[in-house]
Amino acid sequence: MNGEKKDNKVGLKNLQWRWILALVIFFLVLYLWQTFTYKAAEEEAQTITYSSFLGQMEAGNIKSVAIEGHSVTGQLVRPASIVPQGGAKPVTVDKFKTYLPAFQGQQLIDQLRQKNVAISVLPVKKTSALVDFLIGILPWALIIGVWVLIMRRTSRQISGGPGGLFSFGESKAKLFQEGKTPKITFRDVAGMENTKRELREVIEFLKDPAKYRALGAKVPKGVLLVGPPGTGKTLLARAVAGEAGVPFYSISASEFIEMFVGVGAARVRDLFKKAKASQPSIIFMDEIDAVGRTRGAGLGGGHDEREQTLNQLLGEMDGFESHEAVIVIAATNRPDVLDPALLRPGRFDRHIVIDRPGLKERKAILEIHVRGKTLAPDVDLEKIARGTPGMTGADLENLANEAALIAVRKDKKQVEMKDFDEARDIILMGAVREETISEYERRITAYHESGHTLVAWELPGTDPIHKVSIVPRGMAMGVTQLLPEEDRHYYPRSYLMNKLAVALGGRAAEKLIFNDVSTGAQNDLKEATQLAEKMVAQWGMSEKVGPINLGRAEEHPFLGRELAQPKRYSEGMAWLMDSEIRSLIEEAQATAEKVLGEKKEILDRLAEGLLKEESLNYEQIGRIVGTPKKKPEAPPSRKV
Repeated sequence: MNGEKKDNKVGLKNLQWRWILALVIFFLVLYLWQTFTYKAAEEEAQTITYSSFLGQMEAGNIKSVAIEGHSVTGQLVRPASIVPQGGAKPVTVDKFKTYLPAFQGQQLIDQLRQKNVAISVLPVKKTSALVDFLIGILPWALIIGVWVLIMRRTSRQISGGPGGLFSFGESKAKLFQEGKTPKITFRDVAGMENTKRELREVIEFLKDPAKYRALGAKVPKGVLLVGPPGTGKTLLARAVAGEAGVPFYSISASEFIEMFVGVGAARVRDLFKKAKASQPSIIFMDEIDAVGRTRGAGLGGGHDEREQTLNQLLGEMDGFESHEAVIVIAATNRPDVLDPALLRPGRFDRHIVIDRPGLKERKAILEIHVRGKTLAPDVDLEKIARGTPGMTGADLENLANEAALIAVRKDKKQVEMKDFDEARDIILMGAVREETISEYERRITAYHESGHTLVAWELPGTDPIHKVSIVPRGMAMGVTQLLPEEDRHYYPRSYLMNKLAVALGGRAAEKLIFNDVSTGAQNDLKEATQLAEKMVAQWGMSEKVGPINLGRAEEHPFLGRELAQPKRYSEGMAWLMDSEIRSLIEEAQATAEKVLGEKKEILDRLAEGLLKEESLNYEQIGRIVGTPKKKPEAPPSRKV
C-alpha cells in the first residue's frame, strides 16, 4: 500500500514537471518569435541622424514618409550615401528611419508638402503580442492556482494530512523512531544510577506490557523529572525511549500555546491521538510548567488559552485506559508552581529528582564528553572533576568544548591540562578583559584579593584556594577562586561564619592598608548580606531570633499564587532580624580584621606577589604564606 502511494506521488510529480516544462518552452518560443519578427522589421530600414534626414529633404530626395509618434520611416527617390546614426563610414541607403524631436510639428509637415513628399500617419504601436498575452492570461492563472492550492490543502486537512490550511490544531511534536534517528541509550547517560533504576521499570513495561497485565500491575502513566537546568532531563527521556525501542514524541510545552483560544487543547488531543495510534510509545514534554502552572495564579487571574490547554492535558492523562501503553514523561525545574491536579496519582504518579552530579558522576560525564577529543597524557579527569563541584552535565560539556577551542586557538595538536584549567577559569570567573588600569587601582585590587586569600587561608574549615588573580575578568577587576575538596550537603554555622569573614576580607584589607574603603566590595557586601539574612530568617542560626523559619530572603522570580508574598512576622521581629543580620556581618568583619592585623606582613607579601605575577595558584600562595592551611576541626561528638 505504501509502495503504491509512493508510486502515485512520483507519477504526480513527473506530470507536474512535464506541464511546467511545456509552459516554459511555449513562452520561450513565443518570445523568440516576437523578438526576431521585430528585429527583421527593423533591419529593413537604416537608422540615420535627424540632420541627414533634413539634408535629404532639402535636396528633394525623399519620396515618401510614414510618421508613427516620434518615429519616421521613409523611402528615398534615389539611393544616397549617408552616415548612419552612431556609425563612422557612410553607407548606401534606400530606406531610412529616424526620430523626430518633441518640438517638431506642423512646420515639418509643411516642408514635406512643399517637397511633394507622400505623407502617411500611422497609429502608435501597442505592446507586443507576448506582453498582451501575459497580461491577459496571468491574472486568471493566478486566481486558478490559488483556488487549486486552497482546495488541495483543504482536502489534505480533511483527510488528516499534515500541513493543511487549517492545521493550527496539529501537534508540533517531533517524532524520534528507531532506525531513523540516532539511538541514545543509558550508555550515553553518565551517572544517575538511582534514576536509571527507577526508570528501568518503565522500560520493561514498554517492552512487555503483557507481563504486567497478567499480575494486574499498573505502571505509572506519568513520570515527572525534576532538577536544575542542564542536569540531563531531556537526554534521560531520550535514553528511556532508546532502551525501550519505541516511538518517542518530543515537544516543548510552550508549543501548545497560540494566540487563538482552543488551539493548545486541539494540539494536545492530536498529540495523544498520534501516540495512541503508535503505542507503545513515549510522550516527552519539556518545561511543562509553561502550561502546567497553578490555574488562577498570578496578576489578573489565569490565561484562558493556557488553562484550557492544561484542562485538556489533565483530561487526556486521566482518560488513559488500562490497555493503552503510552507513558508521559515531563521535565521541569519549577515543581513548586505546578497545578496540584497535575501532580496527583493517576497522572504523574512518579516524581524523580535529578540532582547535580557528584564527584564520580562528574568524572563519568567528562569521559563521555571528551570522546573524539585528542587529550594530552597530563590530562587528569578525576582532578578536573574534583575542581568542578556544582557543575551540571551541560556545564561539563561546555568545559570540555571550551578547552578544545582554547587548544585550537593556540595551534596545539592535543588538549592539555592547562587548557582545561583556563576553560574552567573562563566559565567560573569570565574571560580576560583587555583593560588598562592605573597603578593605584592595581594596588587596591591586589590588597583586596590578598585580603580574601589570607582570611580563607588562616581560618579553619574554609574551602581551599584554587587561584587568585588581579587580571580583569568578566565584570570583576580581580577574582579569588575557592574550590571545595568534596561535595557538601550540610553547612555548619562555623563554616558559614568563616565564609562571611572571607567575603569581607577584601574590604578589611583596604581599610587596614589605605585607611579607607572603596566600591570594589559592592558584590562582597551583597553576597554577605544575603547569606546572613538566610542564616537568621531561614536556617535558625540566630540565638535571639530563635530556631524558626520566617520565609524572609526566599527567591520569588515571579508572582505566584498570591499578588504579593505576605509577611509572616511582625514589625518588631523584622527589626530584630535586621539587627541580628547586622550583628553577624559585624562579627565576621571583626574576625577578618583580626586575622589581617596579625598577618599584615604576609598580606603585604601576597599583594606584592600579585602585583608582580598578576595570578597566584595554591602552591605559590603556600610558599608566600609559609605555613600550611589549617585543617577543619572535627565537630564534637554528641549523644543521641
